[in-house]
This record gives sequence, structure tokens and C-alpha cells, in this order.
Amino acid sequence: MSPVVVDTRTDPTLSCADQVGRAFAELIAGDHFMLLSDHDPTPLRYMLNAERRGEFTWTSLQEGPDVWRVWVGRIDEGAIHD
Repeated sequence: MSPVVVDTRTDPTLSCADQVGRAFAELIAGDHFMLLSDHDPTPLRYMLNAERRGEFTWTSLQEGPDVWRVWVGRIDEGAIHD
């Protein structure tokens, strides 16, 4: 199964925050999506941290200048060990 790609460059009718929020809400534990943006998505990371602290991973793969690529994942709480 191919990973979901959320390309915030393709739908100007939805805000980047709405696109990322919806995509994250649809993730099951342990899953992820590829975020593509034409600008630095750091504010989206801050938004997720404020709303979903401890529930997600954020791995930057490419940082501009034309495209930013980030793996965003939902943490599988069953895989966390104390």
C-alpha cells in the first residue's frame, strides 16, 4: 500500500492546517503520511504539537527551497515502553 500524500500545493480552497488536521485524524496508530509544501511547514508542526502533543512524529526529509517533504506519523501507543 502506498503512503498517503498530502500536497498542500494542490488545493487552494483548503488551508494547509485543515489538510494536515484532516489527514492526521484519518491515520491509524503506526501509520503516516507524506506532507508536501511549497513553504516551510514548521507552523503546522506547532499546531499539531498544540493539539496532539505526544501523538505524532515529524521527520523532515527535504527543506526547500522549492518543496518541503515531511513524514508525519501517528504514534502507536502500544509500541511505547516505559
